Amino acid sequence: MTASIELPTGYQHPAVPALLEYLRDVTAELGIGLESCTLDHDTPMSAYVALDTRLPHYPDRDVALLWDEERGWSAAIETHSGEDLIVLRYLGGPTVAPSPHRVARFVRALHEDDHTIGRPDPARLRTAGDADELAALLRRPAAVR
Repeated sequence: MTASIELPTGYQHPAVPALLEYLRDVTAELGIGLESCTLDHDTPMSAYVALDTRLPHYPDRDVALLWDEERGWSAAIETHSGEDLIVLRYLGGPTVAPSPHRVARFVRALHEDDHTIGRPDPARLRTAGDADELAALLRRPAAVR
């Protein structure tokens, strides 16, 4: 189930409150708000964060951050035809919930065309399904992510 952040959603995945708090921290670090986000409560749980910037190599395409509970963060551009997004890079790393500072650094690297941060291919960081484990990962203090 995909839902806007601000609207009541009925069924709520048990990790949604922790994800909302994490997204609040990430979007604050990026200088945007939760109004830029949508959630998908299905498994694997995922989020979409619309960015209000463009990338130098794709000046006519909208940019978004994608997050899912198995692979963490990735950056994508919108297509003009309504097809699936085109993923450009994956943040990777040891956790699906890196610090908001690390996510913001990933976004800066995209704008600077810095390929030293992130990776071109996805890496499964965890297996979806354990809502309590996911909530704990999302609540972990940023210093240990």
